[in-house]
Amino acid sequence: MTTSKFQKKSMKSPARLPGDPTAKQIVERIVRVDHAGEYGAVRIYEGQLAVLSKSSKRILIEHMRDQEKIHLKTFSEQISKRKVRPTALLPIWHAAGYALGLTTAFLGDKAAMACTVAVEEAIDEHYASQIKALEPFEDEVTLRETCIKFRQEELEHRDVGLEHGAEKTPGFAFMKGAIKTGSKIAIWLSTRI
Repeated sequence: MTTSKFQKKSMKSPARLPGDPTAKQIVERIVRVDHAGEYGAVRIYEGQLAVLSKSSKRILIEHMRDQEKIHLKTFSEQISKRKVRPTALLPIWHAAGYALGLTTAFLGDKAAMACTVAVEEAIDEHYASQIKALEPFEDEVTLRETCIKFRQEELEHRDVGLEHGAEKTPGFAFMKGAIKTGSKIAIWLSTRI
């Protein structure tokens, strides 16, 4: 029995469904949103440092900010190299990130650490999904490895926050939930806008 051309095509399952993003679109979204996220993280730490410059936590916050600056530099280079349009929301993340850092720092160094825990938990989940999404793309091994490395550093930041009293912040569960939800919304928006 011979198989017709139509039958051969229909026996093959499509690599992606209509409406699914292409591989290029997936990678562009990853680069765009990670650039925005790292930009926002730098701004959060800058806001915290504006208030906590004389705090015992200053060196910890500076270290985390400096790592975020390296992450931002890496994704800024990717934006340029790949000719990816950055999110149109950068001006909002500029102000919102700084305001979040400033506000949580005004509440005390433990609240600043609670902010770190909340943001980094959201980022951990986000990087984990990106790492999984990049698995099938053999030509994106370097980007995937970058995401793995940066995810590990973000988890270290979360652990620093926990080690330095984040959970002792009054209303920690509420604050963590609100900041984490806000971070997830920012991620969703930055991926698309």
